[in-house]
Amino acid sequence: MSVTELQGNWNYPTTIRFGVGRINELSDVCATLGMSYPLLVTDAGLIKLSLVADIVENCESNGMRVSVFSDVKSNPSGNNIKMGVLAYNAGGHDGVIALGGGSALDAAKAIALMVGQTRSLWDFEDVGDNWMRVDIDGMVPVIAIPTTSGTGSEVGRASVIVDESIPLKKIIFHPKMLPELVIADPQLTVGLPPQMTAATGMDALVHNLEAYCAPAYHPMADGIAVEAIKLVKNWIFQAYSHGDDLVARSHMMSASMMGATAFQKGLGGVHALAHPLGAVYDAHHGLLNAILLPYVLVRNRDAIEQKVADLAYLLSLQNSTFDGFIDWIVELRAQLNIQHDLSSIVGDESRVAEVARLATEDAASAGNPLFLSAEDYSQVLTNAIRGDL
Repeated sequence: MSVTELQGNWNYPTTIRFGVGRINELSDVCATLGMSYPLLVTDAGLIKLSLVADIVENCESNGMRVSVFSDVKSNPSGNNIKMGVLAYNAGGHDGVIALGGGSALDAAKAIALMVGQTRSLWDFEDVGDNWMRVDIDGMVPVIAIPTTSGTGSEVGRASVIVDESIPLKKIIFHPKMLPELVIADPQLTVGLPPQMTAATGMDALVHNLEAYCAPAYHPMADGIAVEAIKLVKNWIFQAYSHGDDLVARSHMMSASMMGATAFQKGLGGVHALAHPLGAVYDAHHGLLNAILLPYVLVRNRDAIEQKVADLAYLLSLQNSTFDGFIDWIVELRAQLNIQHDLSSIVGDESRVAEVARLATEDAASAGNPLFLSAEDYSQVLTNAIRGDL
């Protein structure tokens, strides 16, 4: 299949314009949504690239005004959102363009939520019916433009934001946080360095795999997850080793969005640990997920062994068993030059108990196939630090 065939206008779960070159439609999309002076939210790394300037220039040449806000950390914080809201309101903007990886997209969605609210951001944490506190008339539309293939935040209804006072990652949720429209242009991921391609690609794999393993009944999510895992299996190494391959980049971008669609079913212990680890150590979310994955799978073996073996068969692995699947994950990580353990990130085991306790409180823990106590998470994390699989 050629890259020209990998094009489409989709409406699942939101309106998506997918394909190489679709970024050129941004000014038309803004006009469709009634945006004439949007705030473009990106991150501190992306602002240094010509992409941002090119997008601003293209919009302004079509009669729009665009301001840029880039004070977004790799793990976006509540203060980042506060400053973004101030920038939005001071500039009199009429919508948000979210450009970047998961961090920038999450920050942009949270800013668009908060510009017209009177409550604190943390009042909308994804607990119980907190989302009903939102004044929806105070929300503004978002156009999401991913530049990585990992989180799938462009098709998600939530943002993961660090509450620095704890520190702890919290999920901020409202159904209308789902962007109004997505421009998914695989060309924008071509400049992504190999190691970031690997980490974000493994993030997409983990999203789909945890959704597949979550115990809830949701065959639609399972079907999406299985197909996305196939795409990752077939294309992640090609995207990693040949970054200019637009076919590989297209398939990985699809798999990323599919993961965020599938995990509406639930996530699990990998994310429950990765969230506090990311908050405490300010480490890349996708990399943490990639390292933690086999350790959590092994801990969950009693609940998922047959389901994972079925998946191994569907992926045509030579060894279609649970052990064969674990071997494939470990081998894939090695091919992508992703480390086997967490020691270089966390340093020592001094904060294991703290992170394990926070994992039990994380919303993702509810979707784990087995109930894991703080002691269970401590053991999994210790194993991951030591590389003891």
